[in-house]
Amino acid sequence: MPAERRIYAGPSLRRLRRDRGLTQSDMAADLDVSASYIALLERNHRPLSAEMLVRLAQTYKVDVAALGGDGTNDDAARLQAVLKDPMFADIDLPSLEVADVTTNFPGITEALLRLYTSYREEQLALADRGATAETDVGRSADASDPVAESRRFLEARRNSFPALDDAAERLAQQVAQHDSLAAYFKARHNLRVRRLPPEVMVGSTRRLDHHRREILLSDELDHASQTFQLALQLAYLELAGDVDALVAQGAFATDSGERLTRRALASYAAAALLMPYTAFARAVEARRYDVEALGRQFGASFEQIAHRLTTLQKPGQERVPFFFIRVDEAGNISKRLDGAGFPFARHGGGCPLWNVHHAFRTPRQIVTQWLELPDGQRFFSIARTVTAGGGGYGKPKVERAIALGCAAEHAGRLVYAQGQPPEAQVGTPIGVTCRLCHRTECTARSAPPIGRSILPDDIRRTSAPFGFSDS
Repeated sequence: MPAERRIYAGPSLRRLRRDRGLTQSDMAADLDVSASYIALLERNHRPLSAEMLVRLAQTYKVDVAALGGDGTNDDAARLQAVLKDPMFADIDLPSLEVADVTTNFPGITEALLRLYTSYREEQLALADRGATAETDVGRSADASDPVAESRRFLEARRNSFPALDDAAERLAQQVAQHDSLAAYFKARHNLRVRRLPPEVMVGSTRRLDHHRREILLSDELDHASQTFQLALQLAYLELAGDVDALVAQGAFATDSGERLTRRALASYAAAALLMPYTAFARAVEARRYDVEALGRQFGASFEQIAHRLTTLQKPGQERVPFFFIRVDEAGNISKRLDGAGFPFARHGGGCPLWNVHHAFRTPRQIVTQWLELPDGQRFFSIARTVTAGGGGYGKPKVERAIALGCAAEHAGRLVYAQGQPPEAQVGTPIGVTCRLCHRTECTARSAPPIGRSILPDDIRRTSAPFGFSDS
């Protein structure tokens, strides 16, 4: 085989083997070669011949083109993203050297990626424990908090799961050959979709009835929610293996933490099915990240689009990195995702000066805001209310506010900041949370910052709720 035609497919071959639960000896027996030869192929010490490509495709029913793409470009992009961490800032790491490592040492590459992910999870766990200690509630950090466990898993991976995106995109192509998700369910799984009133659903919004071969949906759901629930059911049916493989990478202290993570990944897969990565990433640039316009294009809700925007960090195909938060009128956070490096408060309330808390004054209208943190970091944020529940007269509704934001340097790519040069904008001075914010002049403060002594007000009362000493 000429040198320029050689295919080194070590990472792809290793993933194929592991996805099927095979050892190198098992695969060697299937392909009638030696285990040592499989090891050499996986280490990229031997190229993958055309004959071996065909044999792999016939034995494991896989696409030859997918095998031909060795995956080293993806691994190089992933490693390059990891090496952008500030801890490596003083090291000269040319992209050619990174490519050499991923091509010639795929095992070391995978080890480094795993190690960095574990490091990030530990960082986040320490932040959680430290923040909990700072609440002064008289208890130690709860290391087994399932919500915190799930959040750490997602944040350590920047809420980006390229393998799940790829699997969902392939499934979306199969679904597209039918008129609808309902038609696909009937053709592929012999399942009929039925929409039933709430009194029949008895508190459920979706239920899979294996006995009657039906997927039951509450007719109180709007169209976008019904479509998402169908996509979610399809993810559980056809992408469960991909989801479970990702969950297996986590070290969960509680069953609930693992289950919450599995649910979050299944929802991720459902969104990736309805908004395939390639098409969605292309659309966000064309639409300049207009959430409502994207919602019309993909038939999704405002929240679904905002959530999907936080996932567009596939190595080599990155888009604007966003953070996402959802709060109720009492300030309780029910969902939080970070792909933009925003320092969310781990515990307690957020800053009342942030417009996500003001969005309830103008329901379903988008409000924008430039933000500046005490350390000088600047962000651009949009916020809008969303409604859950309802669906009929007298049915209870829940109003929440969603904030979606990015670092100020990316704001120019968004339609919401059009004509607003970031460097010319004055940001609202906000803090992470009152206990960690040392802006002494803030009149919206609800609690004194940790480590500052409060001055007596016998003689002088400041305009801010608390006066602090300089030491």
